[in-house]
Amino acid sequence: MRNIPVAEVDSIDRPVLAIGTDYPPEHVLPAHRHRRAQFLYGATGVMRVQTADGEWTVPPHRAVLIPAGTDHRVVMTGVSTRSLYLEPSAVVWFPERCQVVEVSPLLRELLLTAVDLEPRYSPHGRDAAVFALVLHELRQLVPLPLDLPLPGHEGLRRMCEEFLGAPDVHDPPARWAGRLHVSERTVHRLFRAETGMSFARWRQRACVLHALPLLARGEPVTRVAMGLGYESPSAFSTMFLRVLGSSPRDYAAGQCTAPPGASGRGRSCLWTTGRERR
Repeated sequence: MRNIPVAEVDSIDRPVLAIGTDYPPEHVLPAHRHRRAQFLYGATGVMRVQTADGEWTVPPHRAVLIPAGTDHRVVMTGVSTRSLYLEPSAVVWFPERCQVVEVSPLLRELLLTAVDLEPRYSPHGRDAAVFALVLHELRQLVPLPLDLPLPGHEGLRRMCEEFLGAPDVHDPPARWAGRLHVSERTVHRLFRAETGMSFARWRQRACVLHALPLLARGEPVTRVAMGLGYESPSAFSTMFLRVLGSSPRDYAAGQCTAPPGASGRGRSCLWTTGRERR
């Protein structure tokens, strides 16, 4: 199925539905939710998925798991998706919170096949076997550190959202403290309590994730680094490597690497930026 709303087929009695959708440039899906769990794969482009408790950046050829009933907004930059809509009973292992994941070459090929299958596929035969294998592959997904938790504290969240619009790696905690009318110590405590991360670590990850769509569309590393407030491209590269396990030049060139801590079958081309074959 291609370019149809999931609402039109949601009632079909099958554990997995596959839909391919092509979106216009810089498209935004307003906040919405699905009855089914969603595996949202970006065949091209970069996605930013936003929920009440965080933001997830999804580079090309990666996917995000969105639990059933989760309100989410998606910002898309040059995106063509291949989505799986999954009956919750078929994926009882699904995470309770969104998660960006690595996609194996086998699962990628299965996705490309699945969107061209009849939605009312026979419960027996090849098509059912394809979807059964899809479910097996989904359980082997490798998580990636591409999430950015957002606080529930109203004032702090407002400042975080402002920061995401124009991130600066040297934005001082004193400025946040002044805006919130609290001490710097309180700012640090709030970040720990509300996001599970230190202020410095949150700020660094926010800057690196902001860089991903810029690099994906060909922005020079030096320009991206300077725009984020780094003193040099090397300083930016060091932080990028520390956060994501890959250099920005590798990301921009689509070279192979592995997510931090991955080995064996988890290793793959983490930052491929080319288009799918189909």
